[in-house]
Amino acid sequence: MNLSPEKALAIATLARLEITPDQAAVLAAQMDDILGYMGKLNELDTASVEPMYTPVDQAGMLRPDEVRKESTRADILRNAPESDGEYFIVPRIV
Repeated sequence: MNLSPEKALAIATLARLEITPDQAAVLAAQMDDILGYMGKLNELDTASVEPMYTPVDQAGMLRPDEVRKESTRADILRNAPESDGEYFIVPRIV
């Protein structure tokens, strides 16, 4: 595919990028290289390849979702500017 600088400038405008005509020529060449590489990848037979979301095996980074009680009501209310021992006391808004 041969991408013209005018087409690259139009794409940059759609992306709300302000580029000069010289930059448009460089961008057109870079985008043309990328599209050429994608064309080569499209030629490969991937019918027997199982899809994957990452090429790297990764262990789960999240902890198990377990219910734990780490803080007591008294611990939390201790940080409140004002409480009645059971609830936060806040100024009336309405």
